[in-house]
Amino acid sequence: MKNESANNHGIVMIVDDTPSNLAYLSDTLQEAGYRVLVATNGHDALAQINLLKPDIILMDVLMPDIDGFETCRQLKADPLKADIPVLFMTGLSELDHLLRGFSEGGLDYIIKPIRPQEVLARINVHLNLSRDKLRAENALSISTYSALAINASGMITWLTPAAKTLINESMQNGLSIEIDDYLPAPILSWAKQHIGSKQKNQNETSDDFLTNTGLTLRFSNHQISDEYMLWLKKHNQDWNLSSLKDSLGLTFREVEILMWIARGKTNKEVGLILESSPRTVNKHLEHVFEKLGVSTRAAAVAIILQRAGSE
Repeated sequence: MKNESANNHGIVMIVDDTPSNLAYLSDTLQEAGYRVLVATNGHDALAQINLLKPDIILMDVLMPDIDGFETCRQLKADPLKADIPVLFMTGLSELDHLLRGFSEGGLDYIIKPIRPQEVLARINVHLNLSRDKLRAENALSISTYSALAINASGMITWLTPAAKTLINESMQNGLSIEIDDYLPAPILSWAKQHIGSKQKNQNETSDDFLTNTGLTLRFSNHQISDEYMLWLKKHNQDWNLSSLKDSLGLTFREVEILMWIARGKTNKEVGLILESSPRTVNKHLEHVFEKLGVSTRAAAVAIILQRAGSE
């Protein structure tokens, strides 16, 4: 549901089972221009969020029934609510409690007793970061490109909704990829070549990876900390492969290989796309040359481009 925050700085939810804390924080935030929602337990908080999504949550750790950690875990398990920043409030300072809060999806801690200026400063920082992220994702969602981030092993660390859709379509196996999953095998192999070349300061490998569903992936030249960015773009596939197969007397795999060769891919890259070896691709090309009566890749590509243009 859309946030109704046109006349204030945003909506802050306070989740605390102590009435005096609720009153104190509520007054502080309202005076600073925030709209405030209050809940005295985790169940009440989750129910309210279903009706009105806050921009940020101040969550007490120690509460009856379900504590703040469990409430946060349930919140983050819902994709529609997982982006809400959660700041824990606690008088606990033990390391294991701090680490657990971060593992459940919390972004920050506010140690009791509460200091109003500290609370306002932290809320302001995290709201600005959250809004910047949302602006970036919205911009990507309406552009021709989408994006994802991976670590050095090829595990996805950040994924826009549009990128998730494109990757899932490219897999063609009904599976859904999520954050903390690895890239699909052919894309993973290609990405690791880029990661290896960056880590060894070698020259970049081939710029793009093209899947057989018309999805292009480009490796960003800029590394962010220990993450690597991939840009994704979906292209319309305007080749009628079945028709070309029949008109040229080729197999479907031979036409597929010629299509990727025509788009500038090497035998190695075609092998990765089609999950085959470069030697197998080369064997297919030999059959293509024989069937088309040509002796070079350029001549074979010229024939298929001419035929594709007339289809």
